[in-house]
Amino acid sequence: MLHLLALRKAGFTRIFCLLKFRCLSFCKYWVERSLRSKMGKLLSLLARDESTCCTPQKYDVFLDFENAQPSDLERETFEAVQRVLKNSESILEEIQCYKGAGKEIREAISAPTEECQRKAYMTVAPLVAKLKRFYEFSLELEKVVPKILGQLCSGNLSPTQHLETQQALVKQLAEILEFVLKFDEHKMKTPAIQNDFSYYRRTLTRASLAQQENAEKDLVVGNELANRMSLFYAHATPMLRVLSHATITFLMDNEDVARENITETLGTMAKVCLRMLENPNLLAQFQREETQLFVLRVMVGLVILYDHVHPQGAFVKGSNVDVKGCVRLLKDQPPCKSEGLLNALRYTTKHLNEENTPKNIKNLLAA
Repeated sequence: MLHLLALRKAGFTRIFCLLKFRCLSFCKYWVERSLRSKMGKLLSLLARDESTCCTPQKYDVFLDFENAQPSDLERETFEAVQRVLKNSESILEEIQCYKGAGKEIREAISAPTEECQRKAYMTVAPLVAKLKRFYEFSLELEKVVPKILGQLCSGNLSPTQHLETQQALVKQLAEILEFVLKFDEHKMKTPAIQNDFSYYRRTLTRASLAQQENAEKDLVVGNELANRMSLFYAHATPMLRVLSHATITFLMDNEDVARENITETLGTMAKVCLRMLENPNLLAQFQREETQLFVLRVMVGLVILYDHVHPQGAFVKGSNVDVKGCVRLLKDQPPCKSEGLLNALRYTTKHLNEENTPKNIKNLLAA
């Protein structure tokens, strides 16, 4: 009897051990499976160059801003944009050399004779013609920006792949950003623009001028267009407003393109520009010295545009833009190169002064 009990006990023990072994094996199987799953997800995240700060080498992309040429796939969009950009240099030259009619306007106000008013108007009219040209250029820019965004932010390519394979369009986007920064900087430094245009608009309401011979011919801008131009020049940074509005309109008109595609592309391009400026090997590939300043301006333009397009802006934690890295790099430059760009970040961004902006960012950008 005892022998039988001993056998049964031994049998139960063996069964228990067997079950315990199988249970442990089963648990081990699920632990290993779970670990493999988590590791796979981790590796997948690490493989995305724009999703982690642990792979800075992924941003070692050389954007050939000097010599990039369009591929066959880029050519149609490239040529459409180039037809607009060919006028950008002359626009910048004109606004940089803009001389207002302040003297003539003051004389017309202090001595409102017909002769003085006519002289003031004849001085203001050619200036208003220039302002009209600037405004019309902004409309052309507004039309071509969605064409570039459609190429750079659609499809299955990652932002880095777009930058690597569509460098001619990336170069054009960079040129647009530089133009916007330069134009708005000159506009803010030239209060005569709004003074001249305000005086011109007042002349439109004067019946005495309208009744003069050939007065209709002298009116370079009618009332309806003058109203639209007035709204344009009322903004401190009118070209930036056009650029951000064109970007947001592109998103609204193309529901298949996620907002994240736009912001990730802008953020990745800003990081690439930052990396190019920090990496002597990449920087040495440029043949012209002024290209470095061009890349610097483009980097700042990307941060500003990102801040206007992204709902939370560029300064919050988790932003896809390395704002601290950009600001520190700017502060390492001579003031003649950096001060205007730092002011652009201080005064033309949208979210800098909000509560969610970290204090260290605000302190870095404190004037």
